[in-house]
Amino acid sequence: MTERWQERSENYKKSVLNLDETLECIKQNGLNKIYTMALVQAFEISFELAWKTMKDYLEYNGIKTDTPRETIKAAFSSNLIKDGQNWIEMMEARNKTSHTYKEGFAKQLADDIMNNYSVLLKDFEKTMDDKNNG
Repeated sequence: MTERWQERSENYKKSVLNLDETLECIKQNGLNKIYTMALVQAFEISFELAWKTMKDYLEYNGIKTDTPRETIKAAFSSNLIKDGQNWIEMMEARNKTSHTYKEGFAKQLADDIMNNYSVLLKDFEKTMDDKNNG
């Protein structure tokens, strides 16, 4: 029987693939307004599925959390993620995307996604793959 965290992890994996495809388009064609919007959207989806996958996995292992911040802290304590502070910063950036749109912020976020957040999301994907296959 497949556990909820395993199902969520598979959806997360697909979202990271979409993020990777968006990053590849940017690499080939450069960053423009449309690619920035696509990148931010792919990031939002991946982040949401990441913290919910963490939450489900932690709950499966007897650790209850309610909010993304609590979940990230517990995931760091449980060695699901390595860089808790950057995950908190990523969460805060994600929160800003849903409440405001400023072109300067979008450009900075795109840079953060390309150079930092995508690496964190890929690392977590590998961790969950190892959990699924281990």
